[in-house]
Amino acid sequence: MAHVVAHTVGDAQIDDQRQDEQPSTDENEAADEQVTMACAEIHSFSLKPRLRRIVPFWLNTYGFAGGGFDGGDHPGRLTSLAIRPIAPPETVLRTLMTSDTNLHDAPAAGPDTAWQADVRAGVRHVRDLASLPLSPAERAAAQAAAVKHKVRAPKAYLDLIDWNDPADPIRAQVIPSPEELEEVEGELDDPISDHDFSPVPRLTHRHADRVLLFPTYQCAVYCRFCFRKESLTSIGRGYTHEALEPALAYIAEHPEIREVILTGGDPLSLPDKALAEISARIEAIPHVRLLRIHTRVPVVLPSRITSGLVAALQGRLMVTVVTHFNHAREITGATEVACRTLRRAGFVLLNQSVLLKGVNDSIEALEELCRELMYRLGVKPYYLHHGDLARGMAHRRTTIAQGQALTEALRARLSGICNPVYVLDLPEGGGKVPIGPCHVEGRDGENWRLRGLDGEVRGYREIVGAQEEQSSKIPGS
Repeated sequence: MAHVVAHTVGDAQIDDQRQDEQPSTDENEAADEQVTMACAEIHSFSLKPRLRRIVPFWLNTYGFAGGGFDGGDHPGRLTSLAIRPIAPPETVLRTLMTSDTNLHDAPAAGPDTAWQADVRAGVRHVRDLASLPLSPAERAAAQAAAVKHKVRAPKAYLDLIDWNDPADPIRAQVIPSPEELEEVEGELDDPISDHDFSPVPRLTHRHADRVLLFPTYQCAVYCRFCFRKESLTSIGRGYTHEALEPALAYIAEHPEIREVILTGGDPLSLPDKALAEISARIEAIPHVRLLRIHTRVPVVLPSRITSGLVAALQGRLMVTVVTHFNHAREITGATEVACRTLRRAGFVLLNQSVLLKGVNDSIEALEELCRELMYRLGVKPYYLHHGDLARGMAHRRTTIAQGQALTEALRARLSGICNPVYVLDLPEGGGKVPIGPCHVEGRDGENWRLRGLDGEVRGYREIVGAQEEQSSKIPGS
């Protein structure tokens, strides 16, 4: 007998909603009929009353087996539904009954209640923009831009916005803008060529000793400047065991891989159970030594950093969490608690920011951000990225010369531990290259001319012991 296959069954990830064209009435009616049949079949089993209420709602909320669902004006209607033979329904139901609670059916109390409520109370659909204090013109422009690229922001992050300031730096990062629809020649769908270096689905192997692993393409927040937004806008790309199998097998077969970087999407948008499963699978690969997690969750949804999340990630591997703060206004009492929790777990904390016009492209903004990251949060500023060539982002990119001037001034104001490296992630998979200011003014043999932090050029003569003919080649290479 054919049953509904729900690829994300049991995984209470922050749910995604589709925001594109609406299906026809006939298509909706057909999908509704299929859901009704599936629900009727599930009801034929002996379920707890609570599950009788949850399952039909769950089926009407998520897309199934390559299908999708509508997050526009008709939320909850399936745009497609795939039916195929699977294990007996009781197996599926057992997974439901032992899984993490879905966001829409949170318990009355518990460590996860706060962040789940925060997600539900925020912006999750285009239509939710109507609840924000925008002018009619701003709302119309934002809704038009959000149709092309997803919109999402938890309430706690939205609460940081000064709605009386059109240039608010947090607003600029998450509220859709009509400029996003203005694409410039040379902008790219895949600015750093993730797909060109993907030997198996959900994995990028660009550098010999490390790989990117994409357990999900869903996020707690959708940043307007994201260089992976073309991937994030696709549907049905949450976490499943099956989807990760080829990537995990690839890692196991390549002993040169020592570091696995969980990215996406945001891996910390997954439930603790899924994180624990992924961590355990990676830990079981003996040549992997470090697990790195790239996430905005400590920034935009700090209540998600719970003891359960920490426990899911602790184990044999060294764990490094790379956060993504772009402005000092994002640093709050809640983010301080979240980062302290991660530090006390023994995780190394780093931060990568993006240099964004109108957000942090002033020495005052960068200085405050980097100082507070290190001194208040205990997070080392790691990279300051030059804006990638993501489509529709010309209005947020600075010039490289502007970035160099800012980072040179930053170097003169802050200690080395507070300074990030200014980098450009090259197209065609060239990797991150430092593009900060060069302090070498010239060289004549062993005599160098170097510009100090005070701007004055000084001479420096190399003095080394007697050696064979010198070369710039790296010893041993």
